[in-house]
Amino acid sequence: MADGISSFWGPVTSSHEWCEKNYVVSSYVAEFYNTISNIPCILLALIGLLSSLIQHFEKRFSVLHLSNMALAIGSMMYHATLQHVQQQSDETPMVWEMLLYIYILYSPDWHYRSTMPTFLFLYGILFAALHSVTPFNIGFKIHYIMLCLLCIPRVYKYYIYTQDIPAKRLAKFYLATLLLGSLCWLVDRFGCNRVSGWPVNPQGHALWHVLMGLNSYFANTFLMFCRSQQREWSPKVVYAMGILPYVKIEKPKTQ
Repeated sequence: MADGISSFWGPVTSSHEWCEKNYVVSSYVAEFYNTISNIPCILLALIGLLSSLIQHFEKRFSVLHLSNMALAIGSMMYHATLQHVQQQSDETPMVWEMLLYIYILYSPDWHYRSTMPTFLFLYGILFAALHSVTPFNIGFKIHYIMLCLLCIPRVYKYYIYTQDIPAKRLAKFYLATLLLGSLCWLVDRFGCNRVSGWPVNPQGHALWHVLMGLNSYFANTFLMFCRSQQREWSPKVVYAMGILPYVKIEKPKTQ
């Protein structure tokens, strides 16, 4: 939210600002809370990545966790600078991440193994090239929502076919964080005039980041469980320190 304060990064060139006063905490960070709120996203993605590597899950999950980290880092760059180029470093990984989810969700039933990843890879490269020269704004949001909608039928199918109660709970956590995070995003985006008059700004967009970090972690963990069932790796959901869920597997010795 612009307020005329001089800054290290110069005038705002991004297409969006959020309901947080710019450069209040530091002249080097435009939206302080929107920037640091990505740190939990990076930490959760790192935990998921370590779990994936240590237990030798398929590489797709390591790449997925890395994409979550890349998105969070890109978001930090965007909110710290409010520059157009850094905004692209946030939005482009959002699309790449959804393409990865589409691959993970649909690839088990795809008979032509190289066709889908090749198409999705080329699609991601084409989008990045177009997005670098053409600001989509509303078109970007519509495109992103369409990619999300493509995932919903498959996620629902996995949910109804999963009999494990703790795994189903992960899917419910995923839905709950998605709905609550979306509410925070909407209030921050469209209710800023009213929120700005409150004694304390609830930092809705920062809360969105934290909730989406949890959302991605729950989604990834649920998908790791479902894929482990498909591979007959005897998965079970356990809790680190009784708080953070992760999937523990036991691969047959032949694998």
